[in-house]
Amino acid sequence: METAELNPKTIRPNGVSTNGRAVKAAAVKNPRDVSPAAKVWIYIVLTLFSLFAIFPILQVFTISLRPGDKLLSTNLELIPDGATLDAYVTLFTARPFLKWMFNSVLVSLIVTFFSVGLASTAGYAFSRYKFYGRDSGMILLIATQMFPVTMLLLPLFIMLIKLGVYDSYIGLIIAYTATALPFCIWQMKGFYDTIPRSLEESARIDGCSEVQTFWKIVFPLAQPALVITALFSFMTAWSEYLVAAVLVQDQSLFTLPMGLKGFQSDLEVSWGLYSAGAMLVSLPVVILFIALSRYLVSGLTLGSVKE
Repeated sequence: METAELNPKTIRPNGVSTNGRAVKAAAVKNPRDVSPAAKVWIYIVLTLFSLFAIFPILQVFTISLRPGDKLLSTNLELIPDGATLDAYVTLFTARPFLKWMFNSVLVSLIVTFFSVGLASTAGYAFSRYKFYGRDSGMILLIATQMFPVTMLLLPLFIMLIKLGVYDSYIGLIIAYTATALPFCIWQMKGFYDTIPRSLEESARIDGCSEVQTFWKIVFPLAQPALVITALFSFMTAWSEYLVAAVLVQDQSLFTLPMGLKGFQSDLEVSWGLYSAGAMLVSLPVVILFIALSRYLVSGLTLGSVKE
């Protein structure tokens, strides 16, 4: 067997050849080899971007503490002069904020439950089984994400009225689940594609049924993808306003976004209540992201490479 001779001119002092793939490998720098000066500039840029992202949040927090519903101020301090918690107290005493929060939590949790349950099983079916219309079904699922939610409002409105669930929890849950499900199925299907089929074959050899194989082998391995799916489903229902404004008219069913919209009138806006409510609405989402961060880092990249 003949071997290619190395040209001495293509050999570096460290003995590594620059022929073929070695040239490409040598051209790729290790991120740790960045010079100290470059690292300083990188940290400066990242810090500026972080401040740019955090500033609106700090501004909303400051407005929530200002007395008299003041929106603008020449004082740039985080804690303004005469800071007060009256806006937060008013939310819980003079406004049905807790009722809005209960509605949002109830709807969001139920939507998350159904979305995770349906997406985990449907994604597994699309990943593991060959059936007529599988590829077309996946294309149709992703095609639904191309249409804005405003195009779906009229069909949803008519369908829910005919089903007799308009202006109810059930109607809102159906609408949010239908909105979140296509992406969730794609997410789960992509992750299942990365799980070796040999694990399932071994389980079947040991006597596991199809259901046992999925529940005991595949489902536990899909935990990172399930977290991403659950978080996306929760966010779909938690912060959505437009669909709820069309499908819900009963004030006792208002969710948090609809309740906060009530602070805006034709003549004035209660900026203090608006800002205080915005801070409280964002708090559960921040807690979820912090608690699930270790799953998010791995889950966002899973499914990108197929074995």
